[in-house]
Amino acid sequence: MPKMKTKSGAKKRFVLTGSGKIKRKHAYKSHILTKKSTKRKRNLGYFSIIDKADEKTIRRLLRS
Repeated sequence: MPKMKTKSGAKKRFVLTGSGKIKRKHAYKSHILTKKSTKRKRNLGYFSIIDKADEKTIRRLLRS
């Protein structure tokens, strides 16, 4: 049986924290920024933690 491969798309998008949680970037920060408020753009810049409902799926994608 060959080794399980990590999904390279997930590898680029998610980061594990020291406590084992998964961090992600926000969407809608790449283009068409002129119509978005400064406050909205600033808040999109920060990382956030993955929702509990998606955690099992993301861990399976990151497993190598």
